[in-house]
Amino acid sequence: MSRNTAMAGRGQGNVNRGPASIACLAFVAVLSLAFWAGAAWIVQHLLSLMPLG
Repeated sequence: MSRNTAMAGRGQGNVNRGPASIACLAFVAVLSLAFWAGAAWIVQHLLSLMPLG
């Protein structure tokens, strides 16, 4: 099955895919920043609780 027949009807009228892709990428970037900020916060608090003798 060729790619054109497999994707029939999906890309013909979908003009707004560009802004939606950019919004999706921005959302994923914000989620990743929030994840790493939370991970850094947890590690920082765990290190402050551990006695470094």
